[in-house]
Amino acid sequence: MKTTFREEDGKYIVTLEGRLDTVSSEQTAKELSVLNDCTGHDIIIDCEKLEYISSSGLRILLGIRKNASAVGSKVKILNLSDDIRKVFNMTGFSALFDI
Repeated sequence: MKTTFREEDGKYIVTLEGRLDTVSSEQTAKELSVLNDCTGHDIIIDCEKLEYISSSGLRILLGIRKNASAVGSKVKILNLSDDIRKVFNMTGFSALFDI
């Protein structure tokens, strides 16, 4: 799992690449912990190169959303593949995020 983080135009942009599963979730959560202090910044998560997401990965995204919401920031998810979009729809995550 590869995670890229950058700040652009007052937004935090995260690119997820590979498999966000149980094996990679602990390291990915550490890498994305910088988003816990997102006050004044909306977050964009680009999933174009994300191949798979497990419940562990979904928990990471939910935590990011909860932290962002608590400080008035928004989270937008871009470029979901059809398979990952199905996971979001089945779990109700598509109603939680701006996709």
